[in-house]
Amino acid sequence: MTSTPNIDRLSQALNPLLKSAYDLLQQSKAAFALAHKTTATRLAKTFSFVPKPDTVAVADETFAFLQQRLERLQSADWHDAECGVYPKSLLFDNPWLDFLTLYPALVLDLPNTWECVRNRRYQDVPADVSTEGYPKYYLQKFHNQTDGYLSDSSAELYDLQVELLFNGSADAMRRRILAPLKQGLEYAFAAVPQSLVRVLDVACGTGRTLRMLRAALSQASLYGTDLSPAYLRKANALMSELPGELPQLLQANAEQLPYADSYFHGITCVFSFHELPGDARQNVINEIYRVLQPGGTFVICDSVQAIDSPEMLPLMKNFPATFHEPYYKHYITDNLEDRLRSAGFEVESVYNYLASKYWVARKPF
Repeated sequence: MTSTPNIDRLSQALNPLLKSAYDLLQQSKAAFALAHKTTATRLAKTFSFVPKPDTVAVADETFAFLQQRLERLQSADWHDAECGVYPKSLLFDNPWLDFLTLYPALVLDLPNTWECVRNRRYQDVPADVSTEGYPKYYLQKFHNQTDGYLSDSSAELYDLQVELLFNGSADAMRRRILAPLKQGLEYAFAAVPQSLVRVLDVACGTGRTLRMLRAALSQASLYGTDLSPAYLRKANALMSELPGELPQLLQANAEQLPYADSYFHGITCVFSFHELPGDARQNVINEIYRVLQPGGTFVICDSVQAIDSPEMLPLMKNFPATFHEPYYKHYITDNLEDRLRSAGFEVESVYNYLASKYWVARKPF
């Protein structure tokens, strides 16, 4: 029988190898994303006339600044895994083999993207999709996504597209919500078994964040809501690959969550608020406050804002010019801390990693 000290020594010996593998994975993803962007730009110029977006120049110093932030992000990612916030296996939960099989479909979809941009057909939705019940702001092709969020093909390509957009760092940014959420749930863990702790991911999309929540909270009861049936189907398929209880997924508008008051111990929302008009942002925050227990924690991950990084302002200005993000300009100057406080939250911390910003808020007892 292997003794515990021997296991500890083996783990320590393997740690540098795992760290090297993690670094190599991140570098490979970044290189792949850069190659894709370069090739896609050349194809667009060769095969399709796409109007040049009204962008501003980005200084070399900005890219050096981003590299520093990327290194800080990856250092925090590895540190949290070493500290047991989540298992190190989560660092390697990257479906790049799946992505490679999907990549040809993504390339074949590029002409649809160019057509959308050229003719500004941002409000087109699939003909076989009923628009009844959706808020008007949702029925459009955010970041030039074919079919918006309303088809299975869109759901299949989404995670790959986001990883390419963020040069392979999207998952690392998502994982920054896990440490403050687990810390905020300590009051609940002290009061009830973990299986009775309820955590909701609002606008859960394809379930990437839910997979991370399951790794960090192996016994908790997970819930997810999204407006897109197609994305919920994808989320259910992704979560079905994991052992343990499946999350309870519901199609729902986050402005009207279908849950009782004070039902959840923790709530997360990732990469959603920048795609909402201002009044909808406030409505969602108010609803999250309603369904969160006193003492419960709410963690937001979204884009950086203008107040955070003057060095990144050119990138923030270029983002809605290059992609269809109709509410982004308002978002980057919106004060979400004020919105959280107006709903009744206490804002515990606000911080940044790479291109993302995080708010950690608590509902008072």
